[in-house]
Amino acid sequence: MIERRIPTWHDFAPLMQFKKPELDPKKRRLDTALTIEDLRRIAKKRTPKAAFDYTEGAAEGEISLARARQAFSDIEFHPSILRDVSRVDTSVEVLGGRSALPFGIAPTGFTRMMQTEGERAGATAAGAAGIPFSLSTMGTTSIEDVKSVNPDGRNWFQLYMWKDRDRSMALVDRAAKAGFDTLLVTVDVPVAGARLRDKRNGFSIPPQLTPGTVINAIPRPAWWINFLTTEALSFATLDRWSGTVAELLDTMFDPTVNFDDLAWIKAQWPGNLVVKGVQNLSDARRLADMGVDGIVLSNHGGRQLDRAPIPFHLLPKVVTEVGNDTEVHIDTGIMNGADIVASLALGAKFTLIGRAYLYGLMAGGREGVDRTIEILRGEIERTMRLLGVTTVAELEPAHVTQLARLVPLSAAASHAASR
Repeated sequence: MIERRIPTWHDFAPLMQFKKPELDPKKRRLDTALTIEDLRRIAKKRTPKAAFDYTEGAAEGEISLARARQAFSDIEFHPSILRDVSRVDTSVEVLGGRSALPFGIAPTGFTRMMQTEGERAGATAAGAAGIPFSLSTMGTTSIEDVKSVNPDGRNWFQLYMWKDRDRSMALVDRAAKAGFDTLLVTVDVPVAGARLRDKRNGFSIPPQLTPGTVINAIPRPAWWINFLTTEALSFATLDRWSGTVAELLDTMFDPTVNFDDLAWIKAQWPGNLVVKGVQNLSDARRLADMGVDGIVLSNHGGRQLDRAPIPFHLLPKVVTEVGNDTEVHIDTGIMNGADIVASLALGAKFTLIGRAYLYGLMAGGREGVDRTIEILRGEIERTMRLLGVTTVAELEPAHVTQLARLVPLSAAASHAASR
């Protein structure tokens, strides 16, 4: 028999330690976010539908994005035990410089549409964290302003080649003069992808007020107050535009751009040249033979060709083919630090985050971007420790197995015949 007694106050007192309330609503909101998905949910509540959907959405049926994210779920880690992992070093050397973490912020367009601090929040957060920040041609903060808020950090400029080549190269010249060390040339947008969410929302620059947008704005007053009381939204690298995003892209982008044009850009750029949007082995080989400094395996976050190849699935083959000749980076679908660790284990030198950064921005401005970086840093460190590694260099293919879900029909038939 268990002897029972009447509890006293001294028994209850240790159990009644109340947490000190957080009076800052933004900090309270961000402290509840333990994952990037948590930040996404906060962002969705605080951002009008058209702006959120522009960030969240992808092309057509959004199959490419779903597959990219699923690919990171379909992995198996292989940890080693009894290793001293009391200290973990997450830093990497990328394109001739140090990054404190094995990821940087990807270039994103229309960023101040998502949250008014826009690229300034991303650049300052990246600078504070010691990671690169990438400014898009379609950015809403100028090259010079990014440099001014992140004077000592690594700033990269992403280039879309326009039909007006002189205007394109004028941007490249401005980036060089501002001390940007890397040029990311995006090559997977000869024309705009069919982003159906934007069409259904009537998404345009500047935003057009309709009865639907007004109703959607009612529970999101903070976004509208910030939008209406700060500098008018405009593109920092081109004249003001009135129309849909797709119309803008199809007006600007040049579908005739080829490898000769890329060589012409390379001859004029003094820093690192990275080609973003590589989606097959032969193109990777050709770019490496051209002497580019890096390639980014990317399907543009699923925003261009739907059912495009999954970058994470391409990674091992591309690393084997060109990894000794050029740096291989990867983006698309990264929502967890474990995704980054898996990519590094399979040979990627670096990764880029886009939506994960924008979810943090929409959830809380600069502090929200800081929270994104903090969450990913914690997940990377924890995954490395649980794998039994203390540096990024110790990660290797043996740590990860890509599990088969989408298998080409011919391969599936061969496998069945062999059984």
